[in-house]
Amino acid sequence: MDVLDLARTQFAVTGSLHFLFVLLTLGLAPLVAIMHTRWARTGLPLHERMTRFWGQIYLINYALGIVTGLVMEFQFGLAWSGLSHYAGDVFGAPLAMETLVAFFLESTFLGLWIFGWGRLPKWAHVACIWMVTATAYGSAFFILTANAFLQNPAGAVLSGGRLELTDFGALLTNDALVYAFPHVLGAGLFTGGMVLVGASAYQLRRRTAEVEFFTRSMKTGVITAAIGITVTVMFGYAQFAVGVQPGKFSGNTAAAVPLGFMVEGGHLFSLIVLFFMLPCIRLLPRWRWAHPLLIALTPLPFVLAIFGWLAREIGRQPWMIWERLTVADALTPGLTSGMVTASLAGFTAVLGLLAVVDYVLIARIIRRGPGDDLSLGAAGERRAPALTY
Repeated sequence: MDVLDLARTQFAVTGSLHFLFVLLTLGLAPLVAIMHTRWARTGLPLHERMTRFWGQIYLINYALGIVTGLVMEFQFGLAWSGLSHYAGDVFGAPLAMETLVAFFLESTFLGLWIFGWGRLPKWAHVACIWMVTATAYGSAFFILTANAFLQNPAGAVLSGGRLELTDFGALLTNDALVYAFPHVLGAGLFTGGMVLVGASAYQLRRRTAEVEFFTRSMKTGVITAAIGITVTVMFGYAQFAVGVQPGKFSGNTAAAVPLGFMVEGGHLFSLIVLFFMLPCIRLLPRWRWAHPLLIALTPLPFVLAIFGWLAREIGRQPWMIWERLTVADALTPGLTSGMVTASLAGFTAVLGLLAVVDYVLIARIIRRGPGDDLSLGAAGERRAPALTY
């Protein structure tokens, strides 16, 4: 491959692997917040244990996902300086906002939630996890704002050979953004819901002693996945009305067509599955014959999301910014095949390792089950008198 193809491959690999972490973060954050709210309202130990158990999984995925995001920043600076030179004044604004939201606000509220057990008043503690959810969604919004600008460079004009931002409102109401944002949020909910379903099916098939815990978790997952896939499909198709460039899935960009048929076919299949799962929601926890199928379906949201992202990006070729800047012109001058190959190998190794570690740690917690392990927040409660719920 030449330098350009290697750089594109590098971005596809790093972007795809990072997106896997993002999906689960967006899906689990509101679920943990809902569980914590239920605990605060009812005081039931079951809701406390669900909050702590699924909260641990969320924290593992969040922590490792942050590191993959840093790798993404490195590959941007290495390979795509032409984009920064031409459109950095516009493209950089939402990325800067995402950094402020994710690395400052989101991390701050998450820290307060982690170390606030037994220290913060009940509803202040609940508010922290809801702020984590809100800032996670805000982070996704600004990332998609930047991506939507690449799809449709609204709110900017060419001046002195560079794009300048003239209408921040147009940037935030971009046609390529208004449908893509709920589409991605729906995909996150679908992912989070199916992780709950798959993990619960695994434990119930093993005849766990935590029947009530995982029965409740499976029902929550089915409902969440049903909502998520419905939103995903609805806004996915809506994008074809206003958010897709003319000829994106034809002509020179026909490579994206198989991916876009594959994704929508997968979504339709998911809807069929959920129309089976929803009516049987009370019986699924007891149907051990169905549990292997539910476990096998757990990776489906991740696979569909990656294909969807690839279809969105490949279909824009050869443009980095639609009809403004080509991918070739966005490439950093002076890069050699050896340089990009070395960085591709390094980034892939780091991200691949993080993905494996994430899977192993989450799988270990799921296999172990909740038991009596309430380690999330335990350190804070040992150092301060418990605030009863």
